[in-house]
Amino acid sequence: MNAAIEKIFSNFLSGEELELAIQGCVLNDRLSQKKIYTSFYNYAMSICSIYTTSYEDSVEIINDGFLKIFKELYRYKPAYADHILSFKGWLRKIMLYTAIDHFRKNQKYRFTKELDNEAAGLSTGQDPLDRISHNELVRSLQKLTPGYRIIFNLFIIENFSHEEISKQLGISIGTSKSNLARGKKQLQKILLDENKITIPIRMKGQNSMKVGVNISPTIEVEEYSFI
Repeated sequence: MNAAIEKIFSNFLSGEELELAIQGCVLNDRLSQKKIYTSFYNYAMSICSIYTTSYEDSVEIINDGFLKIFKELYRYKPAYADHILSFKGWLRKIMLYTAIDHFRKNQKYRFTKELDNEAAGLSTGQDPLDRISHNELVRSLQKLTPGYRIIFNLFIIENFSHEEISKQLGISIGTSKSNLARGKKQLQKILLDENKITIPIRMKGQNSMKVGVNISPTIEVEEYSFI
């Protein structure tokens, strides 16, 4: 086993170790906090990176999120028998709402209030041709205009309703719908510019998104989903 793989596994916590680390964090034990931070840092980054355009902003959200986690850990109760899965779900929710707070606090962008005919005419009825990797998808999402990106992510990936988005961001339902349509159109253009065709599909009850692309048959492409 090489050093990189050993490092990954050394940072991984079992369910029992996580439970002990949580108990330590409740007592403000720094070593326990470090164990949870390093063990779940990459997972937190996978959530926060799709809501920002820079690594620095992602790190800021992650650090703010972990501060909230350590502050609220005494309230945490596992929702499932699987402690790791339960904790990841709780952590994901905190990171998501921290990203929303970060956007609202630093918002220097205007949402599009009206939906023009071009955006309204965007078709999403095509069948996906293939799948793109998670990294390709994240890079494409990061190129979206910030206002479009946050609404696109909340609706497509997190399965928020337009009513929920409007309450979280302080905008009208119509503004949420129009920015989603424009975000889809912009993402489609981004992938078309990269010689890909994208079809975002909302999966009810699942945090996932399929995207159709044109890829050379000599390249093996795996299917990824956001869990």
